Amino acid sequence: MTTSQFSRRDFLKATSLAALAASGANAQAVSKKPNFPFVDGLCLDFLDEPSEIRASGLTAFLTDMSKAESVPTADGSPKWTRTLAVTIKNMVAARQVLRKRTDSFLATSGSQIKEAFKTGQTAVFFQVQGGGEIVGEDLSRIDLLNELGLRVLQITHHDNNPLGGGGLESVTTGLTKLGFEAIERMNSLNVIPDLSHSSDQTGFDTLKTSKKPVILSHGAARAIVNNARCAPDEVIRGIANSGGVMGVFMMSFWLTNDAVPTIDSLITQIKHVIKVGGIDSVGIANDYSLSGEQSLVNLKNNNAEGVKGYLPWWTSRAKMGVLGFDRTPQHVVIPELNNISRMNTIYQKLSKSGFTSGQVEKIMGGNWVRVLSTV
Repeated sequence: MTTSQFSRRDFLKATSLAALAASGANAQAVSKKPNFPFVDGLCLDFLDEPSEIRASGLTAFLTDMSKAESVPTADGSPKWTRTLAVTIKNMVAARQVLRKRTDSFLATSGSQIKEAFKTGQTAVFFQVQGGGEIVGEDLSRIDLLNELGLRVLQITHHDNNPLGGGGLESVTTGLTKLGFEAIERMNSLNVIPDLSHSSDQTGFDTLKTSKKPVILSHGAARAIVNNARCAPDEVIRGIANSGGVMGVFMMSFWLTNDAVPTIDSLITQIKHVIKVGGIDSVGIANDYSLSGEQSLVNLKNNNAEGVKGYLPWWTSRAKMGVLGFDRTPQHVVIPELNNISRMNTIYQKLSKSGFTSGQVEKIMGGNWVRVLSTV
């Protein structure tokens, strides 16, 4: 970027922070029925309950088409991988489901979100997690996935793979030689690189290489929760400088160190991303199914009970010495957001938290629309 671009961005960030500092009384009123779309940076498993798409109130969302499969490990610790065969199968199944629906459709361009909002439909964008596991050593697979509708490729999922270093390894690494080539291939195909779950170095390498916006579809800020799964400010700033977006997600043990997570924990994370990257750099993400984390829903959001299911995996990372896993989590979800109405709840909270209506629109979906339309 040129010096003038940095200066303009710094000015915009300063003005957005000044607006956040204003009292809620000075914020513009926001109607209960917004005249802009809600967009989610990552929802999972919509194929299980496609009827929930419209009930979610979303005009668009990214959805993960990969599926984790358990793999054996020497010490018996939990570990998963993703394959091309399963991913293609899911993409074909999703295309068939969406082709038959009138309330939603497979989207490949951000410009389709505006039309979806007008017609009351939902635009569904394909993403894959653990992209390096799926791509392997064959970059032509990116072309194949793109032909099937892929718009976002997440480079890693926790662990190292042929494209780059995962964020939850004992010793972290960056992009491989093939990984650098993959970013260039993604740019040529207009597939957006996703830094979720990546190591810091993989993030830096990707941001240095990509000529187009880079996103972190779902995550949180390490400045608030000091864990390797959370993004450092340098990565958040790099995403903002690339023209990308970071989606703040719903996994509460990475949102707050408080014993009881609330919607204020989410708002604090959003405000931090804005402080670092500006109002154009933040969005909302879920990282659960449209109706929430189902095991917790079944437990009526009893976090003390629900977190037990996460502890074996958490403990295995702690034994590896991964940053932040020495602290045992106490919760999994924010109860008031672990349901299909979360986006409206977040919208109402933002409108009462000192944000202007224009800022709320960007956070709730406008920034995702911009990136999906730009690339």
